[in-house]
Amino acid sequence: MSKRDLKKYLSELNKEQLEEQIIELYEKFNPVKVYYNFVFNPKEDALLQECKLKISNEYFPIKKLGRRSKPKMRRSVAQKLIKHFIVLGVDPFVIADVMLYNIEIAQTYSGENLIKQELFYKSMFNSFEQAVEFIISNGIYSEFKTRISTIYQETLHQKWGNEYEFERIISRLEF
Repeated sequence: MSKRDLKKYLSELNKEQLEEQIIELYEKFNPVKVYYNFVFNPKEDALLQECKLKISNEYFPIKKLGRRSKPKMRRSVAQKLIKHFIVLGVDPFVIADVMLYNIEIAQTYSGENLIKQELFYKSMFNSFEQAVEFIISNGIYSEFKTRISTIYQETLHQKWGNEYEFERIISRLEF
């Protein structure tokens, strides 16, 4: 069904029928329920803290039963959370904060642990590039300029093999 056909169908329904359909969607499909729960009770601070906890747990797992779990370092966890925030319509400042936090926590981990997988560094560069593009496209660069610069400086300090790629992004920005 096209969007046009859907609009035509919905225009033929009365208010009560529309309400019934929305309630049915709410009950049947979890994404609809999540969306409406967020729209009517947007606890962005709680969402942000929960998100940061999940990301940090990828690098610094919480001890379970006296044993320390091995870090998984999955970029996909942060990417799914960021995508979810975008779909919900979370404030761009919050999304940008999460994007940069993901890189910062990874740098904290790599500063304490030797990482031999090149994929880790490539992945962090991709995250950095996406974060900078998102921040610029949302017109909030000046608010995140310092954090972006700090991330770049940390790649130099840790002597990441792909630091020149970060430099390429930074050179396009005005510092």
